[in-house]
Amino acid sequence: MAEVDKDDLVSILEENEKEATLPKTLPLMAVRDVVIFNDMLLPLFVGREKSVRAVEEAIEKDGYLLLATQKDPGIENPGPEDIFQVGTVSRVLRILKLPDGRVKALVQGVAKARIIKYVAKRSLYRVRIEIIEEEPVEEINLEIEALMRNVREHAEKILAFRGELTGDVDTVLESIEEPGRLADLVTSNLRLKIDESQSLLEISNPVERLKKINDLLSREVELSSMQAKIQSDVRDEISKNQRDFFLREQMRVIHKELGESDDRAQEIAEYKKKIKKAKMSKEAEKEAKKQLKRLEQMHPDSGESSVVRTYLDWLVEMPWSKATKDIIDIKNAQKVLDQDHFGLNKVKDRILEYLSVRKLNPKMKGPILCFVGPPGVGKTSLGQAIARAMKRKFIRISLGGIRDEAEIRGHRRTYIGALPGRILQGLKQSGTNNPVFMMDEIDKLGSDFRGDPSSALLEALDPEQNSAFSDHYLSLPFDLSKVMFILTANVTDTVPSALLDRMEVITLSGYTQEEKKSIARRHLIPRQIKENGLKPRNIQITPGALQQIIAEYTSEAGLRNLERELGSLCRKLARKLAEGEKGPFKITRNNLQKYLGVSKYIPEMDQENSQIGLSAGLAWTQAGGEVLYVEATLIGGKGELIVTGQLGDVMQESARAAFSYARANLSSFGLKENVFENMDVHIHVPAGAIPKDGPSAGIAMAAALISALTKKPVDKNVAMTGEITLRGRVLPVGGLKEKALGALRAGIHTIVFPEKNKRDLVDIPKYVKRKIKFVPVKNMDKVLTIAL
Repeated sequence: MAEVDKDDLVSILEENEKEATLPKTLPLMAVRDVVIFNDMLLPLFVGREKSVRAVEEAIEKDGYLLLATQKDPGIENPGPEDIFQVGTVSRVLRILKLPDGRVKALVQGVAKARIIKYVAKRSLYRVRIEIIEEEPVEEINLEIEALMRNVREHAEKILAFRGELTGDVDTVLESIEEPGRLADLVTSNLRLKIDESQSLLEISNPVERLKKINDLLSREVELSSMQAKIQSDVRDEISKNQRDFFLREQMRVIHKELGESDDRAQEIAEYKKKIKKAKMSKEAEKEAKKQLKRLEQMHPDSGESSVVRTYLDWLVEMPWSKATKDIIDIKNAQKVLDQDHFGLNKVKDRILEYLSVRKLNPKMKGPILCFVGPPGVGKTSLGQAIARAMKRKFIRISLGGIRDEAEIRGHRRTYIGALPGRILQGLKQSGTNNPVFMMDEIDKLGSDFRGDPSSALLEALDPEQNSAFSDHYLSLPFDLSKVMFILTANVTDTVPSALLDRMEVITLSGYTQEEKKSIARRHLIPRQIKENGLKPRNIQITPGALQQIIAEYTSEAGLRNLERELGSLCRKLARKLAEGEKGPFKITRNNLQKYLGVSKYIPEMDQENSQIGLSAGLAWTQAGGEVLYVEATLIGGKGELIVTGQLGDVMQESARAAFSYARANLSSFGLKENVFENMDVHIHVPAGAIPKDGPSAGIAMAAALISALTKKPVDKNVAMTGEITLRGRVLPVGGLKEKALGALRAGIHTIVFPEKNKRDLVDIPKYVKRKIKFVPVKNMDKVLTIAL
């Protein structure tokens, strides 16, 4: 019988005693991205509440807990179904509580175990376990010995590839004589997938486990060999590039000695020609030559050389001195403007004035015009007409939603993929330095942490500064003073005041029904006939039908919806022709509904008759002027005022001012002073879902309230606009022309407006004045005389 060393006998007895005393119920901690094996010593950072409680309970009792790996490491709070059934009973050797509430624990695997049942699940997982006994190896035969040696050699190769092989590691691998322990040690130090590690943990036969790890190691050796080969090839490629560079330089010198040229020299020579041809400013030419000199000294395949090439391409392609010659014929320009746009006389006059001054003074700086008006009134197409009248190139960019200052000023060249801003990109695209440059939607610019684009526009749109506009990419002054900038906006409220101050604002109010009919006949109907493959003889739209389309199928200041409806009509006729029907087709009031369906816009039902407590106000919105109805009613209460309809602060103050005026003048209306003691006033402005604000509805609110008090109806044909004071004075408001057009669309015949707005009647077309009676008023007494 072989002798057993005393120390070995003691450790064996302690180990047997330890396994015999392992508890059958243990706290469970789910771990991520790692599978724990026997004898594995591992530090864990514990942060989840359940896991921290499991560690604390293990320390308080006997120091043991079960570590099981969760199937998906991305799940923050795994349930029992998310955790593998087989884990490792581990002993907590040491813990350290960190300041952020986490716990650092040093654990060592003791024995494999299978979860039989979850005993507790709420505050922490507590499970009943069954210890998985290792199958004994009777004797280590030649096959097992060869397998163990193969595993050791593969492990040493992998560690050598990684640069982690030391003499100590080699000694440890050689000292392990048990197949199971060798398999566990190698597995715990390999970077295997979780599923592969877990499958190894669940194999109780040491030899089978060793065979599987041998297969995995063989694959890992092949991968590591391939990785090493790739790295070696990369090093060889770098060496080859360096060698090629030296050879190229030698060839360049040889070509130079022989008087021959190479591709590199041709490229440099071509850039020199382009720089000379571009006729840059002195500063730009100096910078271009400096960058070209840098390019000559660089390796042609280096990353920096491509950056310099791109920069030089931009410099030589910018229109430093290229300009189109203005052919200024005032009569021809007026003819071009009249061809494309009906009405808009004020805008046309301003453009013709600019052209006249330009003809007399060719060196004048380009103006900064801003067309403000509702959608669809022709702001963008007007810019195109100006370019055509002046024989200039036309560029258009949209500024809506831009939040990055670099979109205007460009990116600095330090960034990969840097480009100049949208202004210089547009000039390069046009090829001239004096185009008509249109910037749409200036009122929809944004700003965030990347800068404020509207502030960046200040320099570009200032005639005193833009002669030396500096873009971040070029970092050179570029002259924008010859560019004619035209900006468009729906409203000026959101445009910063400093930017607005640099622009000449021209307002486009919208079109009346008469103007829309003329535009439809001259432009829209012929265009839709052509686009839909029809011929003029195929379709005939009567004046009555056209009037009905404008009045009952659209409600807008512009023309977009009108063109859509005409397009829909033409498409239906095109289908009839394609199906074999023969034209011509006559569209009248009687058959219009057959093509376009029922009317989309009908007059307000409330205005069929004059009613008590219902007045018509006038509002000015982004879509033009609109009629705004105000309702007032009296209900039981204690003299309070209720205001509804999503009204803004200014409009609510107008309602309170109207209420106070009515209370202060009860006797003049023939009412008792105590009429409000048992009565509340409710003022409502439909539609309730649309936010509204502004002072213009003050007199309309007062008229509706006094109508409700005196039981006298408000004339349905009267609309009113004006701000009210506590003494009943009527103060001026803005947008009278737009409001008048909105009233005309709604069929209103009389408009009551502040007397101080009489000067605005000059801007209102004569045919609008013929159809609407304008009554100026100074105070509420006259308003009530007309309205009630």
